[in-house]
Amino acid sequence: MSFGPPLVLAEEFRAVHGVEEILLFGSWAARYSGEPGPPPRDVDVLVVGTPDRDAGHEAARRAEGRLQREVNVTLRSRERWENDDDGFTRQLRRSPLVRLIGGGAPTPAQAADT
Repeated sequence: MSFGPPLVLAEEFRAVHGVEEILLFGSWAARYSGEPGPPPRDVDVLVVGTPDRDAGHEAARRAEGRLQREVNVTLRSRERWENDDDGFTRQLRRSPLVRLIGGGAPTPAQAADT
């Protein structure tokens, strides 16, 4: 599971039109980043861009089949990801994130690690 989710999710989402960036967050990203804790039971994925919702969720379902883990997808437009200041977005920006696809400026949590 250490390398499976990044590879599988990148493969599944790469073909989805409108995807600008894919970030893993939550317990899987935390364990991958070295935070101690129990093994993750699912994988949380932030999709940044303007993909078709159905295509994004279908990519997640294919990844679930390959990973044998639940994949939870959150969709955000680029503008919303960069500019929103709601509690969920603030929490994500403070938490470990694993970038799979795309670039953009690093989040504040990632910039502090460099």
